Amino acid sequence: MATNENLPPNVIKQLAKELKNLDESPPEGIKVGVNDDDFSTIYADVEGPAGTPYENGVFRMKLLLSHDFPHSPPKGFFLTKIFHPNIATNGEICVNTLKKDWNPSLGLRHVLIVVRCLLIEPFPESALNEQAGKMLLENYEEYARHARLYTGIHAKPKPKFKSGAISESTTALNVDQTNTEQKSTAAGAALTLPSPLAPSTTSTRGNGQEQPVAVAPTTDTGVSGSQKKEGGLAKVHADKKKIDARKKSLKRL
Repeated sequence: MATNENLPPNVIKQLAKELKNLDESPPEGIKVGVNDDDFSTIYADVEGPAGTPYENGVFRMKLLLSHDFPHSPPKGFFLTKIFHPNIATNGEICVNTLKKDWNPSLGLRHVLIVVRCLLIEPFPESALNEQAGKMLLENYEEYARHARLYTGIHAKPKPKFKSGAISESTTALNVDQTNTEQKSTAAGAALTLPSPLAPSTTSTRGNGQEQPVAVAPTTDTGVSGSQKKEGGLAKVHADKKKIDARKKSLKRL
């Protein structure tokens, strides 16, 4: 197995810096595995981009660095089986960045991002998997079906939140609210609150001071003395009106 001793010291130093940066700040959808004993093989888990047949799958890949890296490009391989025009059945990756477009100034971050972008936009014209390339050009739906099938069988599913966690939290919250309401109701029942319909027991004088006012006792019928008094006054007024009407009638005679 290749070791760091096969790489020049300046390359090892640069790689160590890059790998540390990738570990602390990984590109979107990519997680790099760091092996301090062997920088010549870089492993990475690549999440299938949303909206592609590779969605919800995680694909393991590796980059092999030659002894004259970065003057020579790394070789890329998918270790997870995948149905893709630019990835051979043995996992070899065909992308221009790792071939004719390679530049020694390009870092590992750029290479990994390009590989993930390949899952979004394949290039069937330079296919390593001829079946996938032909299918993509002639019948995209059939190609996508095959790619999704491979993803479902071989790609490790993306980690998800614990099932039912939200429901459990909501249930717990509802239980707490119910207990709080029950406690509030029990506390309210223990207090003797005045009826909102009870007559006032105070009145205010002109000088703003309050003075107790006698409240008429209620009878068994539920009618207060003040209500009886008001009924009596109404009857007196009615009788007076009748007398006045009779007087007027007598005057006409």
